[in-house]
Amino acid sequence: MRKAQVTIKEVAVKARVHASTVSRVLNAETRGMVSKSVADRVLAVAQKLGYSVNPLAAGLRTRRSRTVGILIPDLTNPVFPPIVRGAEQTLASAGYVVVLADSNNDIHNARNIVNNLIARQVDGLILATAHREDPIVEECLSRGVPLVLVNRTVEKMPVAAVTTDDNLGIRLALEHLLELGHRRIAFVGGPQTTSTGYVRYRAFLNALKARGLKADKSMMVNASAFSEAAGSEALSKIIASSDVGFTAVVAANDLLALGCFDVLLANGLRCPIDVSVTGYNHMPFVDRFTPPLTTVHIPHQQLGIKSAELLLERIENPDAPARTIYLQPRLILGGSTRAIGANESTQRAAGRSPTR
Repeated sequence: MRKAQVTIKEVAVKARVHASTVSRVLNAETRGMVSKSVADRVLAVAQKLGYSVNPLAAGLRTRRSRTVGILIPDLTNPVFPPIVRGAEQTLASAGYVVVLADSNNDIHNARNIVNNLIARQVDGLILATAHREDPIVEECLSRGVPLVLVNRTVEKMPVAAVTTDDNLGIRLALEHLLELGHRRIAFVGGPQTTSTGYVRYRAFLNALKARGLKADKSMMVNASAFSEAAGSEALSKIIASSDVGFTAVVAANDLLALGCFDVLLANGLRCPIDVSVTGYNHMPFVDRFTPPLTTVHIPHQQLGIKSAELLLERIENPDAPARTIYLQPRLILGGSTRAIGANESTQRAAGRSPTR
């Protein structure tokens, strides 16, 4: 037979205080209203009796469910678990439970998931799925749902967000290759419907311009997705269409870079001897690639932590101006890049194999 749940009144009797005092002590936000000695006594009694807060009852009193929804686009992408972990740990320390969902990169799935989370009265949402123009975000704002975007931003809407300085990140990757002597540099970008895809593409163009270099559009393709398969497809298009060949590739994320590895190998090209490759995100296990990937590190766990902290602020003060927090990336050197060297003319550039 199921044991009856211990009540606040039972804790109050054992602790020799009023039930309202127990309520104040058990609520971290009001505990400071009670002296430390009394609070310690109440907490000790509650623990001894096995008292636990009834979240449904608490929700009725406070009009809060103490739950937060987190929506990511792809659970199999190694970038997202550490972001989720950072957010979950931060929210848990504030007394919140996380409901995690995966949209599988499908906007219809995302819409249904968000609607279901709101129907379940989550106190706020963290979205890693937003597009630059996103009706889901617009709907959340119109319904007054506290909302924070992580690793994404949107256009023309005042939405709180935590992301990295993608302009700096791409510039670090490009300047690294330029310092190694590369000048024929291809770019494999991400979907232009996302802020990460669009900003990194524009950053590549701007970084070339800042160094006085002309962009060759035949060596630039924006992939349909941030995936290995899409990266392979994009670089295959570049190899097929480019007449000048290239000695390096800047990829807009690590999965795209992995796809580039596949295509280079299929075309008899060695990385980095023939073609250097850089990635972006520094996802777990890139040091296990062959060769280990030179990539732009983004602080995954800090993205989660900061997005949770920003959401907690918005839950407490929904009318506060939306702000965007930019975290700083840094370049991680691996074995996938090397200097051109004096024997550049003897190396095979992509698109110029010795058989041609």
